[in-house]
Amino acid sequence: MTDYSTLIDAETWAFIERTNSYYPPDTIDYTIAEQRAIYDRMCREFFAGYPEGVAVETSAIATSTHDIPIRLYRSARQAAATVLYIHGGGFILGGLDSHDDVCAEFCARTGYEVVSVDYRLAPEHLHPAAFDDAMSAFEWTAANRDHPIVLCGDSAGGNLCAAVSHATRGQAKRPFGQVLIYPGLGGDRSRGSYVTHAEAPMLTARDIEFYKHIRTGGVDRTGDITLSPLADADFANLPPTVLITAQCDPLSSDGEAYRDRIVAAGGRAYWFQEPGLVHGYLRARHTVGRARASFTRIVDAVAALGQGAWLW
Repeated sequence: MTDYSTLIDAETWAFIERTNSYYPPDTIDYTIAEQRAIYDRMCREFFAGYPEGVAVETSAIATSTHDIPIRLYRSARQAAATVLYIHGGGFILGGLDSHDDVCAEFCARTGYEVVSVDYRLAPEHLHPAAFDDAMSAFEWTAANRDHPIVLCGDSAGGNLCAAVSHATRGQAKRPFGQVLIYPGLGGDRSRGSYVTHAEAPMLTARDIEFYKHIRTGGVDRTGDITLSPLADADFANLPPTVLITAQCDPLSSDGEAYRDRIVAAGGRAYWFQEPGLVHGYLRARHTVGRARASFTRIVDAVAALGQGAWLW
């Protein structure tokens, strides 16, 4: 068993305990409605407000079958790029409010416009509904913006960003870059962090299996790259990619594996594992020194990719 008492510092433990007070580790044993209510309350408790000078507008993208709610964030600066942000939540939780302050801070710190996507959630909408909405949001953004688009997402959102990058390689307009924050990319669950951090605080291997089952309705979708981007056989021509993962997270090895595949195919990818951090640490960016430093790394990566720069 991994000794988290030596890996995780006191600030991060305080964050874990605060999170558990709102969102207990056994929450996946509750009904979906109960899980959402618990998660939404937790997000409200961690809400850090909007930075000064950020204008926010809630809108929707019309598709042939439904509307996809979006939220636009703009600063006083002339945006040089648009960030398409796709939120985490295990494909069953979250929405425009769950990552509202995170998106506002991305906007304030980069000067870029941010478009946050409220994709459809399982189990009401099984895979590929979330992927289809992410694709629709990218296509809408590409059709309505002339400047570069950077994909950014955490956890489930990182998965959807990668899937969009794989699906748009042959298109005239494709992502300028992608920043994936502790993403689940469908890696080998018999090795690496899936084993050494199977019982990590904040996210366990059991949680991952639960979310996958809910997302697919229990259907075996082995080899579906829109579900598991690491299942792709071709990693050429993907956008420049920065992966930031947490050391104490069963998903960490996915970042390393994805980096290795892109680099082996001749592409640009950089993976950084944050020492001693846990899944979901974006909510700790104002209270935990390590998380604050990591958020700055993430913001700097988004800013650089939006300018076409490669700093790694």
